[in-house]
Amino acid sequence: MPEALDDPLRHHGDVEARGLLDLAVNVYAGPRPDWLDAALHASLDDVGHYPTAAAAERALAARHGVHPDRVLATAGAAEAFSLVARWRDWRRPVVVHPQFTEPHAALEQAGHRVTPVVLHDDFTLEPAAVPQDADLVVIGNPTNPTGVLHPAAVIRALLRPGRTVLVDEAFMDTVPGETESLASDDDPGLIVTRSLTKHWGIPGVRAGYVLAEPDVVAALRRGQVPWSVSTTAAAAMVACSSEAAADVAARRAEQIAEWRAHLEESLARLGIPHIPSSSSFVLARPGEGVHARLRVAGIAVRRADTFPGLGPEWVRIAVRPRAVTDTLTTALVDALG
Repeated sequence: MPEALDDPLRHHGDVEARGLLDLAVNVYAGPRPDWLDAALHASLDDVGHYPTAAAAERALAARHGVHPDRVLATAGAAEAFSLVARWRDWRRPVVVHPQFTEPHAALEQAGHRVTPVVLHDDFTLEPAAVPQDADLVVIGNPTNPTGVLHPAAVIRALLRPGRTVLVDEAFMDTVPGETESLASDDDPGLIVTRSLTKHWGIPGVRAGYVLAEPDVVAALRRGQVPWSVSTTAAAAMVACSSEAAADVAARRAEQIAEWRAHLEESLARLGIPHIPSSSSFVLARPGEGVHARLRVAGIAVRRADTFPGLGPEWVRIAVRPRAVTDTLTTALVDALG
């Protein structure tokens, strides 16, 4: 059995990857664009002043074709989850699992009792599984760790008067064309969170944002710690909202799809069950003990038993270039015995 954790909801892949070949963290496996590095370095000229995210929010709004009053820049999506958790005295918050666990942890930290709705089999969403009296529903799309891309119409079916639906689209930019995104929708009760961390390789910068109705954005802003979005994070948001960034993002999404196809083909050849993915990772079921044996071989994949609904026989594998995947495949042959 894997090592027991005191707080499994707060376990993340970065702690597994240290010193090993990293297939645990879902950050794009390539260098940052020169224009992004230039923007990050240039932002240091302004760190002698208190930061403002106004320009970043205008740029993000233009990217999604919405008014700036529908955008709130945040210190990563994690801050957004905390803001939503503390925004209201939620009567019955629901988190659809398995999914990224920070929203669940943030709700518990804010004193709420979370109702988990655990999906099974192919991990597709059935709106009827969500309790009728849920006043907050949180779901990822595409979902981490399953890679399932839920149809936008299915997620919209969760909306109803008196209910807020938070859609975590942290990995939507890994989907070619960002199909099924709700980022530009203006449905009442809808909140979309996005992140620049993964696609642009800047997890240390903490750059994310919220898209929602203006009154919701204003309410969340009132709960935000002053100056929580740093000057460097704001600069990254502006840079990653440009037309040049859109072109690079699209090419990266296509490249990820090619790498993922090779990974899934490799898993199939080894007879390892896995869930067809639409994102930059694949959820596989190689069996209990494989995670540990890969670590002995110097390879880190993400343990998945910390995601509610999954057991130690599951692992999440980050999509990587073909050569890295081939190294993993060779190690898996030995790990499977």
